[in-house]
Amino acid sequence: MFDKEVLQYKVGGLLYMPAFQKNIVKKIAEKKLPHLTSAAFCLEDSIRDEALDEAEASLKIILRELEGLENLPLVFVRIRSPRHLEMFHEEIGSRSKILTGYILPKVDMQNVGAFIGLAKQINLPIMPTLETNRVASLLTRRTELLSLKQALDEIKSIVLNIRVGVNDFCRLYGLRRNVNQTIYDIGIVRDVLTDILNVFAKDYVVAGAVWNFFGGELWADGLRKEISFDKVNGFIGKTAIHPAQLPIIFDGMKVSKIDFDDANQILNWQSETHGVIKSSDGSRMNEVKCHLNWARRIKILGELYGVVDKSDLT
Repeated sequence: MFDKEVLQYKVGGLLYMPAFQKNIVKKIAEKKLPHLTSAAFCLEDSIRDEALDEAEASLKIILRELEGLENLPLVFVRIRSPRHLEMFHEEIGSRSKILTGYILPKVDMQNVGAFIGLAKQINLPIMPTLETNRVASLLTRRTELLSLKQALDEIKSIVLNIRVGVNDFCRLYGLRRNVNQTIYDIGIVRDVLTDILNVFAKDYVVAGAVWNFFGGELWADGLRKEISFDKVNGFIGKTAIHPAQLPIIFDGMKVSKIDFDDANQILNWQSETHGVIKSSDGSRMNEVKCHLNWARRIKILGELYGVVDKSDLT
């Protein structure tokens, strides 16, 4: 059985690509993607319906070729529906030695029961994506999110991340952020994301939204800005759509030395009488009851991605 406590943070920057992306094997073999922590081969929106069989055949070859490589990222497949998950896993996924798990698209109360039933049988990590109108609409959002949380808690041990489909949320309202804006500037989408965090972030890692830019002069600054807002709001990691985004996301997963030192101070608490102490640099208060969960997360992130001076952080 996998160690979810650590693995959920290893997802980091999840690189999305169509299942036809055969050159990924060569890039990994030649170590051209040193910041690649996880890869998602998409069989859903990025593949036309009439090309699905061809895409699955291509992915079958890719998975087999990846088995011969070392130092692989986590490998996920984004399927289309519960029925597609069942068929793909039976024919391809169950035969793969390097498949980490599955990304479930457009999860809401209309399909989560079927997904859960299959997930129990397959017993691999899953990452549900929340992106439908039932999640977005104020008329249904509260009930939908609370019901989804209750349903997914049944298989909590294999739910690796909760992911958010902000492009789908934007599509519902005919909106799109530009390179100078973050997703938090779109109020109607920001409110949806806040509610998702409110319901899920206490018990699950919730991954940040995709950034749609990877060219031009300003895209990197925009990505760094959005990551800074992701972190302060409670998102961990991010979906990437281009390898150029990976180093920035990876750096955004690093923690400051003061945070890492304080996390260790809290986790190694020895006082039998005091629950509060000044931080390691004397600049703030550490309270073991309030900051314990934060400390566990910071400790894991620092060990996985590195510890840097605050001035070097995204």
